[in-house]
Amino acid sequence: MGESTQRTAAEWIEGFAAALPGGARSVPTADEQRLVLELSRIAAHASERIAAPIVSYMVGVAVATLDPPARAAEIARLLAEMEALGAKD
Repeated sequence: MGESTQRTAAEWIEGFAAALPGGARSVPTADEQRLVLELSRIAAHASERIAAPIVSYMVGVAVATLDPPARAAEIARLLAEMEALGAKD
């Protein structure tokens, strides 16, 4: 067998962003990625696992018009709210 051609997550995300109307502006910052992953983890463990990608989509739609620092702040607020509601695993 030949060597693996699997891309890294960062490469895949950047490639996917290129196909979106916003292009590179669509790539979440490292902080946003961390927050979205944590929020998705909570959603997946607090309910059926299918909630995770749906929550990720909903967050993306909700923060799409904000600048990166405001996006991260809003995602952090949502994460804290879910944790306060006891949506921990």
